[in-house]
Parts: sequence; C-alpha cells; structure tokens
Amino acid sequence: MRRDAGHAPTWLFDMDNTLHDASWRVFPRMNVEMTAYIQRHLGVDPTEANRMRSHFWRRYGATLLGLMHEHGVKAAHFLAETHRFPELPRMLRADPSQRAAIARLPGRKWVLTNAPRDYALRVLRRLKLLKLFQGVISIEDMRQFGRLRPKPDARMLRHVLCRHHLRPAQCVLVEDTLQHLKSAQRLGVRGAWFTRYEHRGLRRQPHAAARPRTCCGRPAYVRAKIASLWRLRSLIPR
Repeated sequence: MRRDAGHAPTWLFDMDNTLHDASWRVFPRMNVEMTAYIQRHLGVDPTEANRMRSHFWRRYGATLLGLMHEHGVKAAHFLAETHRFPELPRMLRADPSQRAAIARLPGRKWVLTNAPRDYALRVLRRLKLLKLFQGVISIEDMRQFGRLRPKPDARMLRHVLCRHHLRPAQCVLVEDTLQHLKSAQRLGVRGAWFTRYEHRGLRRQPHAAARPRTCCGRPAYVRAKIASLWRLRSLIPR
C-alpha cells in the first residue's frame, strides 16, 4: 500500500466538460436533440421549443426537470431519445495526459454525472477512462423517495454518499459547474473548480448569473481552481 493511501481523498469527478471537452461538439448536438424532442412531443415550432428548453434550464437547472414537472415527460424516454449520438466517437475530444493524471491519484475515484448511464459508459470507454473509476453514479441513481434529484440537489448528494459509505469530509468533487460545487460544500465536500473548458461552457449557458470572486480568483466555497487535473494532487493531505 502506498504511504499516503490512508490519507487520500475519495474523488468524485463530473464528466462532461471535466473529463472531456463536451462544449466542442456534444453540448451543441445535445441542445439540438433536446429542442427537437420538445418539438415532437409538445407540438411546438423550433423557436418556441428553443425558448422552452432555455426556460427549463434557467428555472429548474435541467431541461429534463422542467419537462417532467410541467409536462409529465418520463425521464427514461427523454434521456434515451436525446443521448443516442451514433457519431459519438467523432464528437469526443480530451487530452490524453489528463488520463494519466487521474490514474496517478491515490484514493478511490467515482464519476458523478447528471448524464444517463448508457451515454456515460460509452464516453468513458471511448476515452479509455472507465477502468480508472470505482463506479459511475449517473442520473438514474439520483432518485430519492421516487423523485429525480440530479446535481446540484444536496439531498441527493447526501443520499448518494451515504449509500456508498463515503464521508463528505473525505471527498473532493471535481466539477466545472459552480452551482454544483456550492451545494456540495454545504455538506462538507471539498470542491475543485475545473476551468479548462470554461469559456466554451459559458457559451452554452449565456443566462448564467455573474460569478462571485475572491482575491484568489475563485469563490470562497471552492477549495481550488484548476485548469489541469494534475493540480489535484495539491489537495491530498500531507
């Protein structure tokens, strides 16, 4: 056993725009598929469908949650139709050196993603990342009392940590989304804000609120701001 293994955190990695550059091709295609889904199943034109998708994202934090709450859409049906991506291998872009950075981190590693399991597994296999992780916690696992509660719902995160016998104080969440990091910090989970794809990601969410800053260039609830996964080793207790 490595000397520092007993002190190593448990790492919770977001996937899209953290383990790969989803804003390059995946997110634009995903937005198209979600808008088309709204057109087909709610019978609206493209302009109205796009407006509704943006509205649901702003109000509920996810298009799916808005469709479920306001129109009774079934999560499994929506996720299956909007994440098929037959050309997925050509839609993925990631830095191979980041794989090595993850592999060399001591401690257990999990993927914690609001994406559906089938899509997440396809991405991780294609990027040769799947074997580096203890498991994948996908949106299908984010139900509590029969209700879907994806990130940033703190109730879901507390439930997931308990189910996998993970102590919040020993976990580090690696994320590109500040709202998710802020929610996790309330439970005592340390946050690493991954900003490598930040500018492209912001174009996906033009409505995002102004981001708080401290003198260190990060919000107070974020332990570290990083543009490379190699920087995660700085969060390991000495």
